[in-house]
Amino acid sequence: MCGGGTRLEAVYTYRIFRSRRRTYSPSKIKGKYACVLWSECRLLGFSDSNAKPPKRRELPPRSRGFALLSLKLPEAPGAQRELPLHSGGFRQLFASLRSAAGVPAVLRRLEAVQVLIKHSADVNARDKNWQTPLHVAAANKAVKCAEVIIPLLSGVNVSDRGGRTALHHAALNGHVEVSGLNSLGCYSSGPFHVSAWEGHLEVVALLISHGAEVTCKDKKGYTPLHAAASNGQISVVKHFLNLGVEIDEMNVYGNTALHIACYNGQDSVANELIDYGANVNQPNNSGFTPLHFAAASTHGALCLELLVNNGADVNIQSKDGKSPLHMTAVHGRFTRSQTLIQNGGEIDCVDKDGNTPLHVAARYGHELLINTLITSGADAARCGVHRMFPLHLAALNAHADCCRKLLSSGQKYSIVSMFSNEHVLSAGFEIDTPDKFGRTCLHAAAAGGNVDCVKLLQSSGADFNKKDKHGRTPLHYAAANCHFQCMETLVTTGANINETDDWGRTALHYAAASDMDRKRKNILGNSHENAEELERANEMKEKAAALCLEFLLQNEANPSIQDKDGYNTVHYAAAYGHRQCLELLLEKTSHIFEESDSTATKSPLHLAAYNGHHQALEVLLQSLGDLDIKDEKGHTALDLAAFKGHTECVEALINQGASVMVKDNVTQRTPLHAAVINGHTPCLRLLLEVADNPDVTDAKGQTPLMLAVAYGHIDAVALLLEKEASVDAADSLGCTALHRGVMTGHEECVQMLLEQEALIMCKDARGRTPLHYAAARGHATWLSELLQLALSEGDYNFKDNQSYTPLHWASYNGNEGCIEVLLEQKPFRNFIGNPFSPLHCAVINDHENCASLLIGTLGVGIVNCKDDKGRTPLHAAAFADHVECLQLLLSHNAQVNAADNSGKTPLTMAAEKGHVGAVGKYLREEHKCIYVFQGHEKCALLILDKIQEQSLINAKNNALQTPLHIAAQNGLKMVVEELLAKGACVRAVDENGHTPALACAPNKDVADCLALILATMMPFSPSSTMTALNFVSFKKDNLSRTHLCNSSNASSAIDSYSKPLSNDVGAENGYNENDSDSETF
Repeated sequence: MCGGGTRLEAVYTYRIFRSRRRTYSPSKIKGKYACVLWSECRLLGFSDSNAKPPKRRELPPRSRGFALLSLKLPEAPGAQRELPLHSGGFRQLFASLRSAAGVPAVLRRLEAVQVLIKHSADVNARDKNWQTPLHVAAANKAVKCAEVIIPLLSGVNVSDRGGRTALHHAALNGHVEVSGLNSLGCYSSGPFHVSAWEGHLEVVALLISHGAEVTCKDKKGYTPLHAAASNGQISVVKHFLNLGVEIDEMNVYGNTALHIACYNGQDSVANELIDYGANVNQPNNSGFTPLHFAAASTHGALCLELLVNNGADVNIQSKDGKSPLHMTAVHGRFTRSQTLIQNGGEIDCVDKDGNTPLHVAARYGHELLINTLITSGADAARCGVHRMFPLHLAALNAHADCCRKLLSSGQKYSIVSMFSNEHVLSAGFEIDTPDKFGRTCLHAAAAGGNVDCVKLLQSSGADFNKKDKHGRTPLHYAAANCHFQCMETLVTTGANINETDDWGRTALHYAAASDMDRKRKNILGNSHENAEELERANEMKEKAAALCLEFLLQNEANPSIQDKDGYNTVHYAAAYGHRQCLELLLEKTSHIFEESDSTATKSPLHLAAYNGHHQALEVLLQSLGDLDIKDEKGHTALDLAAFKGHTECVEALINQGASVMVKDNVTQRTPLHAAVINGHTPCLRLLLEVADNPDVTDAKGQTPLMLAVAYGHIDAVALLLEKEASVDAADSLGCTALHRGVMTGHEECVQMLLEQEALIMCKDARGRTPLHYAAARGHATWLSELLQLALSEGDYNFKDNQSYTPLHWASYNGNEGCIEVLLEQKPFRNFIGNPFSPLHCAVINDHENCASLLIGTLGVGIVNCKDDKGRTPLHAAAFADHVECLQLLLSHNAQVNAADNSGKTPLTMAAEKGHVGAVGKYLREEHKCIYVFQGHEKCALLILDKIQEQSLINAKNNALQTPLHIAAQNGLKMVVEELLAKGACVRAVDENGHTPALACAPNKDVADCLALILATMMPFSPSSTMTALNFVSFKKDNLSRTHLCNSSNASSAIDSYSKPLSNDVGAENGYNENDSDSETF
């Protein structure tokens, strides 16, 4: 509906402890609901006492700077020329369109338009507000002119700068005739909403008769009923209700028309909606009902009466626990609060923070409402947020009258004021009761800054020496907020001025560290328009802090007291930039500056420089001798100022003689490095004016130019090059600024280095040139330029220390553009350098396009090239399981059975790694080989599915192991079953004499023991090639040779375990079992 839709909902997003309110100027509130929004802003407490609500403005405003129309007038027979109509005449024409009255004037206006159109005037011309002649005609009820213009337009729905069509203007001004003329246009929600808000019933009826939807919504979900209700257009509302619109239709915020009417105090509309059955308890998205809005709004008193009389729930709570009584407490609507209480409103209901309406009223300082609530029985001793009493909140927000009212709510006690002999009133509870953080009401009053609150609480018996959870007294709070009168009152009544908190800080520390400037910046912002106000605020802050500090010093506060970190008052004043405080400390205590550096890790000089307080820094420079003092990391004040970019501090330190070349203890950086890291060129310029060597290095051998290039600080690079910094200096790893520029991708920095003729082929510690980095990073444009420069110098040494070329790196990282650039040059049309070729690099990282580009350019002969271990690109693809690259290589006739130096084929390598995809691809190409299992069951099964030859099933490796041995050894159950099904031999023995069954043993000794036991328990198969006796004898011989047992024991074992077997026992005794491992066991 309007850009301020979010403000329309702001009433239910307020926070009870919001510390400040913003002021909105009526001139800044724009849109067709300006009046509504202004009333809403006033309702939220954002009003301007001297401002008036904006009047309703007609649209469009008087246009200025209309575009020129071009008239084509005959200059000579057969010739035409452009004659621009001057802007003044054009404005006069549109002024006449607006101001003409009566029939003759209308006719004259029409005639002027016809003349302009006859001479080819552009009917689509726009002024600076993007308004066309049709917009102006619609706004000024120029019906005849519009009739002439419309047929010449391509469309009537052209929008102006504000998004308004001609229909918007006609509807806003209630011009029925023009609206009817434009009725064939697009019926967006805008014109309908505008006419409803303005109350143009005839226009509304006309739009409806031409098909406009009465339930249409704008971007915020507002219907025309919402618009009419917001502006109190009762006739339009009745018309919509008679048409049967949905009365409780919600916008995107969940607000119904009744919400909007109550919010804007439209009691007649609210009454009509209620009579038609609107839900008086309908909550919006935040749980607020129309009663919440009526309770909070400026003119919602009658609406609240209507709602309560029609059954609205007076105790209903929003999602954050706010009741209608809470809403009255926010803005002090004490009359409405009485109405709610009289109709059953719960006085001590709490929101989600535990606050009652009394807490809210105390927070906002509504004394009359506090009186109403207390009179009605509100509990003044009830704890709210952070277990604070209403008295806490009243004191914290400096509402002395509210504090007095709350204190007088209890019983009279015999407490005698220290200022007089009169008895005072008490709140009926222990006045020093702390909140969650140990803060009493006197702490809150001291922080709030109202001396009347402090005196009132002290006269009521509040203890001024009471400490919170962190050991801070009310005096600490008053000093931290620069409340001089509160400090004076507390000190006069006997508060210990040198009392320390848990961190060892006194009130003097807090006064020196008062940061009112931060609070003001949070309110005013840092914009230029508030610069003068901020400057005035700074001056006031300085005076307030100095006044408090002076008062404390006069009352024997000790500025030499250090906190637990060793910081004294000088440190705090320097850290927060209080120049006047520092001057005062220097005047009062002459030795405080020397004493300030005793145990602290940072000096006042460091703190002032780091935070950019140049005025405070200048005071310190007049009193300190050593300007190059280091902190715990070895940083000087100049280093910190340069790192943070505080130009004025850098200039002040340099003028006083601070050293530019001092290095820190960690990275060995100088202030030059510190300025360059964050791109603080003004600071760098100041430093270079006094620096002897712009190429000073840090612990890694990095110069300022290297860092400037690495971080992409163009201005800093230009300045360093102007100061003749070395472009070819190398760090401890051999990298130059050009290496860094190419690696980090800062194009302008690289260009500046090349203009200074930086070395192209300089190598780092690993032998890599900027060409290598460009290829690896994919910077094809720079690679091309660098390559041309290198070739022009005749330098063809493109190998790094591992003999990798830029083509290797481009292929490895998949940078196709760089590969194309390199392959255009003759040195790269043959594989040079490391035999692990660029094609190997491409396929091992699955860069199929790069591999295809290499093969297509260099020929298919490269697909079978080998590295120094005899591995082909097919090995690399199989090793990494990149199926697409495998397919590419196989399609170019790669040798599938090529073995590397260890005898492994690509299939063997893929199977060892368990790469099912690669193995499957090989097998689909009908390439088979003997596979040595490595525990990869799926790969083994794929291979077995393709193998039918019995010789391959029982093939042996160098250790005489069959596939069944290896499958059993690795526990591959499914593979063992498949091998047995294909007829694998269960009696085959390896070099240790073990059958596949014995291969299941975890080691050789266990296998030997198992063999002996099996030989005793079960006879061998009749067809066995080795008898039990022979087997045991074989084992005996092995055991004898390895001295595992002595020969006599072995002989006895043979005698006792061996039995003679007949060669024909099988056939005669009917033995006909299968030869399998089940027969063995």
